[in-house]
Amino acid sequence: MINGHKGGLRKPEWLKIKLHNTSEFSFVSGIVEQYGLHTICSSGRCPNKSECWNRGTATFMILGDICTRSCKFCATRTGRPLEVDGSEPDKLARSVSLMQLRHCVLTSVDRDDLPDGGAHHWASVIEAVRAENPDTTIEVLLPDFGGDSSLLDIVADSGPDIAGHNIETVCRMTPQVRSRARYDVSLQVLSHLSRRGLRVKSGLMVGLGETDEEVVATLQDLRDHGCSIVTIGQYLQPTERHWPVSRYVHPDVFAGYREAAESMGFEYVESAPLVRSSYMAERALCKVKRSLRSLSQGTLKPVQEE
Repeated sequence: MINGHKGGLRKPEWLKIKLHNTSEFSFVSGIVEQYGLHTICSSGRCPNKSECWNRGTATFMILGDICTRSCKFCATRTGRPLEVDGSEPDKLARSVSLMQLRHCVLTSVDRDDLPDGGAHHWASVIEAVRAENPDTTIEVLLPDFGGDSSLLDIVADSGPDIAGHNIETVCRMTPQVRSRARYDVSLQVLSHLSRRGLRVKSGLMVGLGETDEEVVATLQDLRDHGCSIVTIGQYLQPTERHWPVSRYVHPDVFAGYREAAESMGFEYVESAPLVRSSYMAERALCKVKRSLRSLSQGTLKPVQEE
């Protein structure tokens, strides 16, 4: 066994998590259960679930909880997905309202079984949430839709405030740990979303076997392809069947990643061991809202691919 299991790497002190459940945690859990919703917090075995739910936040996962891909780092179930729930948009919109969210984060499993990859359902969810919660900003973490720009446009046309797609890891490691996804396609997705005028976000994990130099090169690739918000966190092996952790990166190194990203001109950076793509998304809320206002006034322009 490895990485916290018998005979493997021992987790350092900075990765130890305090679990504590409050009434807010129970409230979020109750809404998720009542409406039969899925969250990446649970499906992805996120280490920050307790912390985020105690703050009254959660990242909703649409299109079910069974993915058609089998990435070696991901804890989400793989297999044949169930039929799309047509009532999901309304249930999610109501849940966002009950939770009084200022910032709503949506993600999904990959649905390669669907002709449109789930793009039209994505648009329906965004539109429903927007209609019932007009003052809530919406952040989406999208699959790659096979790199089909017409499907990305269906989602973009629904008007999310932030559009994300995770690069996940460096170019060299991509074929080893990502299922079907390609590094260059992910960059193309980000570039297309940026050209649509959206605020673009991506995230990557470290500890999969990459070098620090490769991390910095990946950050530059993201920036060059229109990404203005980035998250960097430590990969944690979900089970002994998943890809092994190659190293536990020290917080000081994460601080170095942050400095490198900021020097490249990223608008917002989260870089720390327990950071995940939607972790503390609300921290960027005020800054992003200011940027969105500036964009609408014509004083800030979308990042263009070099």
